[in-house]
Amino acid sequence: MGFWDKVKAFFVGPPAEPSVADDDSESGSSPPPAKGSRSSTQAPRAPSRAAESAPPQSADSFAAGEILGLSAKDMRARALKINPYHTAWIGRIDTIPPQSDERTALIDRGLILRGLLSKSQIDEIHRVGDIWLRHHDAAKLAEAVAAAKAQRAVDDMRARKAEEKRRKKEEAAQRKALRAEQVQRRREEDIVFLGRNVSASLADRRSHVEKLSEAGLPLLATPSDVAKALGITIRQLRWLCFHAEAALKSHYVYFEIPKRTGGTRLLAAPHRHLAQAQRWVLDNILRRISPSEPAHGFVAQRSTVTAAAPHVGMDVVVNLDLKDFFPTITFPRVRGLFKSMGYSPASATVLALLCTECPRTPVDHEGLRYWVAAGERALPQGACTSPAISNLVGRKLDRRLVGMSTKMGWHYTRYADDLTFSAPAGHREAIGILLARVRHILQEEGFQLHPRKQHIQRAARRQQVTGIVVNHKLAVPREEVRRLRAILHNARRTGLAAQNRDDIPHFESWLQGKIAYVQMVDAELGRKLAEQYRALTG
Repeated sequence: MGFWDKVKAFFVGPPAEPSVADDDSESGSSPPPAKGSRSSTQAPRAPSRAAESAPPQSADSFAAGEILGLSAKDMRARALKINPYHTAWIGRIDTIPPQSDERTALIDRGLILRGLLSKSQIDEIHRVGDIWLRHHDAAKLAEAVAAAKAQRAVDDMRARKAEEKRRKKEEAAQRKALRAEQVQRRREEDIVFLGRNVSASLADRRSHVEKLSEAGLPLLATPSDVAKALGITIRQLRWLCFHAEAALKSHYVYFEIPKRTGGTRLLAAPHRHLAQAQRWVLDNILRRISPSEPAHGFVAQRSTVTAAAPHVGMDVVVNLDLKDFFPTITFPRVRGLFKSMGYSPASATVLALLCTECPRTPVDHEGLRYWVAAGERALPQGACTSPAISNLVGRKLDRRLVGMSTKMGWHYTRYADDLTFSAPAGHREAIGILLARVRHILQEEGFQLHPRKQHIQRAARRQQVTGIVVNHKLAVPREEVRRLRAILHNARRTGLAAQNRDDIPHFESWLQGKIAYVQMVDAELGRKLAEQYRALTG
């Protein structure tokens, strides 16, 4: 039974009256004697009626002798007379009330008289309670001190974190400012991005110095080197090279010219600054690399005449044409060409971007005109670098076709995208094999034959190569010669202006060019025509 259960039993009453025999029971002690009372070891005697009615003689109203004869009913009645508002210990469960409390003293005496607790046990209970009363405030103080220390520690930690955060912010701001400065300086001194899908190799600046020096090419390893060689700033080079899918301004002027075979051809003429950069690339890099022997187009000291000469007097002549020749030579192939020369991937990327462009279509949106890419970046028809690059890219193709045709007993030349094969008598049966092998080699080298421009010319009919007749000797087509003779003959009577029946611009310059072309193919015929023209112009 707990302490408070015992208290409750004292006031309410136990279920059964405990035996009061054997005062020297296990309690081991008797109630403390009051002043003038008998020892607690003697059994109490019931007081007389005179003693019950007489007033108490002791100054201690709670002496044991006063309640030794009280019944449980009288003791409960006495306890109920105590005013709970005159004590601070009613209802307290957090401490043990002291013995000076009237209600507590009554409970203690009752517990002792009933034999529920001994005096030593009561004293021990109150000793612990007194210790608690003396020291519980100290515990609260210790808790408060500990809480204050903890709060100071938390505040110090928060202050350190705030200081660390402030320091980190300052360092981040300094790093950001330094990074911005570095980026700005690098933007002024270097190029690290030139658009999507073209900038992957800009970080590699390793050039093959020995290879470039042996070929006599300028040493260019970085975009900065290219800018210095071109005589422009990094900002200008970035503007000329930057690849955009949709641009507000194009570096080219697009226009169409009619083809001789019908239809139109789209040309792209670069603006002045880009044209100057391309001219430098052509003069200082491309022209220092020799094209293959079979290539005759756009090569100094070679022409349509040199391309046609090897096929004079042959039994069979086969003319083939490459489909979309310039658009087939895309940006990756041009970059690979410059890398094969010994240039670093970074400088090769810049040079390739200078020499290639996407076909673009104008699109109007929200009052602005955008030039939107309509295809893959490749050689533009109109840039001065495109013919030379096409010849250099086609070197491997020429080597393979020369080896194949020589093995079969044929002759081979190429003028831009026109391929010509010829053979003496006895090789007509091999035409099918020739065409199959040529088609296979072209496919492997990234080119494609034009299906509608394949001509097989035998000796019984007129054979032409690059517009020149090659049946027996090099000659201009007969209808062209007749036209020039008619113009010069009629001009003696009507004048040259009257002979411009097709409204050809700059007719006299056109006529001079035609005569010079005839003279290049057939020197004697051209000399006679030139004399007739000089006779007309004086």
